[in-house]
Amino acid sequence: MTLNKDLIRNVAIIAHVDHGKTTLVDGLLKQSHTFRDNQAEMSQTLIMDSMDQEHERGITITAKQTCVYYNGYKINIIDTPGHADFSGEVERTLNMADGVLLIVDAQEGPMPQTKFVLSKALSLGLKPVVVINKIDKPAARIEEVLSEVESLFLELATDESQLFYPVYYAIAREGRAGKTPELDNDLHVIFESIINDIPAPSVDADAESAQLLVAALAADNYLGKYAIGKIFRGKLKKGQSVKVLRRQESSTRSVSESGSRRNSDTLVDEPVELSVTPAKIDRLFSYRGLGKEEVPEAIAGDIVAISGIGEANIGDTIATGDNPEALPSIELEAPTLSIYIGPNTSPLKGREGEFTTSRQIAERLERELETNIALKIQPDGLGYKVSGRGELHLSVLIETMRREGYELEAGRPEVVYKDIDGVKSEPIESLTIEVEPEFVGAVSQELGIRRAELKSQDITSSGATRFVYEISTAALIGLRNNLLTATKGTVIMSSIPSGYRPVDGHYRPERNGALIASEAGVSTAYALDNAQARGVLYIPPQVPVYQGMIVGLSNKKDDLDINVCREKQLTNMRTHASDGAIQLTPYTQLSLEQCLDFLLDDELLEVTPKSLRLRKRQLDPIKRKRENRDN
Repeated sequence: MTLNKDLIRNVAIIAHVDHGKTTLVDGLLKQSHTFRDNQAEMSQTLIMDSMDQEHERGITITAKQTCVYYNGYKINIIDTPGHADFSGEVERTLNMADGVLLIVDAQEGPMPQTKFVLSKALSLGLKPVVVINKIDKPAARIEEVLSEVESLFLELATDESQLFYPVYYAIAREGRAGKTPELDNDLHVIFESIINDIPAPSVDADAESAQLLVAALAADNYLGKYAIGKIFRGKLKKGQSVKVLRRQESSTRSVSESGSRRNSDTLVDEPVELSVTPAKIDRLFSYRGLGKEEVPEAIAGDIVAISGIGEANIGDTIATGDNPEALPSIELEAPTLSIYIGPNTSPLKGREGEFTTSRQIAERLERELETNIALKIQPDGLGYKVSGRGELHLSVLIETMRREGYELEAGRPEVVYKDIDGVKSEPIESLTIEVEPEFVGAVSQELGIRRAELKSQDITSSGATRFVYEISTAALIGLRNNLLTATKGTVIMSSIPSGYRPVDGHYRPERNGALIASEAGVSTAYALDNAQARGVLYIPPQVPVYQGMIVGLSNKKDDLDINVCREKQLTNMRTHASDGAIQLTPYTQLSLEQCLDFLLDDELLEVTPKSLRLRKRQLDPIKRKRENRDN
């Protein structure tokens, strides 16, 4: 059968984190006979999550494309992240879709990220299909969730037609769905909905010239860089000469001004200068399953990958013809947090990393900008100020660089402020917290300290208490770890940006002082035995330490310099009984996110492929005390 645009469906899977997007894609891939019965993927779960960090964290970090065929239709599926910190991935990839499957947990209902991704989809005019997933949960409340979804559509719809949407029910983990909670034994109703409810691409298939908007980039060692996007007009062919069109920002706009551009629709069409670069399509690929297959030509409406155009970046237009025209570029929400990243300057620098210089770090960050378009990077002293959507967005970048062999140091996350009508304004977020009744007091106390404003409080069907707060992004830093500790790991929380407000005083994190190594050497059990009475230790025995390195959290408000390398003098022994075995309390090993949350303005985090070390910016204790006294 010859493929035409009427046989193509481009659909994005959107939802709040852990509502079942990737699991549903697993079922669609398996039940469309994309894999042979004996292929390993048939027994795998979360097939689309290919990054190590995605498996370890249990979340989708980058949007991915796949394709299945069903009853003669080609269905391009885009699996998007569900965490608000990766909403840049959602914004850029929704431009390739013509409709969305909105997945909603039958127990949790619409959550903050549900609202965010749905608002983006509706603003682009995408056709929604609602899937109530996990209806087998003991605390599922299907009717209530349906009512909450209706309220959400009433709030977000930009057109009356968007209030009429089909609803399906599913247990994605079992690969079952239905038009009612009485489910079929497969997902055929989802396939039929994609074909019948999601419109065919609205494109100009007969145009003589072609247009493709680059929405993603990929690379391999064989063909190099791939430009990925949807063809909006005409056809593209292998070996065809094309032009890469890039919108140029005004040369008078400063870096800070360009980082604070207006927030509007995802696609922005404004009069700007264009740069035109000639190029040639080396190879043309269409998607099938988890891979790509080479094709001689591709038609309007299809999502393809093109090799040979190394000049292309996300937001560029690849076009043909004598008078090529650029498509509207992709506009993203502004970053809300920034962090300093620079070369490691500790006494242990260069021992554990392969890439250690400022130049190597700069080259790596420049490569990251090609695909991670929600990032902003500016020079900052010896290093760089990296701005992104949130702590998780930035920590994933640092962890990725660490695993690639980079050695660096990072500063405390800071809020990115914006000047609005001459008033310094800070980003605020809508925070949803769900917690068991016995921890309500602890949550209220912590949020009160952070000056959060309670917007609503109700009891869920499972008996948990759900809070909705408005909180500044600055006060949100470190909150997750504190609440996990206060609620014994049971808290469920998520947040989405909700605008800006004038700065009303700066939130300053409260924390006890640090235990700081006063001598360089190797930590000993004897010295740590004495040190553990002063606070909580972050290091075990027999690890290298240096002067100014943070080795624990003090029991008191002030910092305390302490020698953790001292050894017991053998001449002090009087009897065997007096030298009993040392019993150390197990040390607290902090994760990368916990280390970043720990930092104050005068502290840094040393990151290497093997170690995470907290330290003071000024390592010398005398100079440090003098600086603190002057400040």
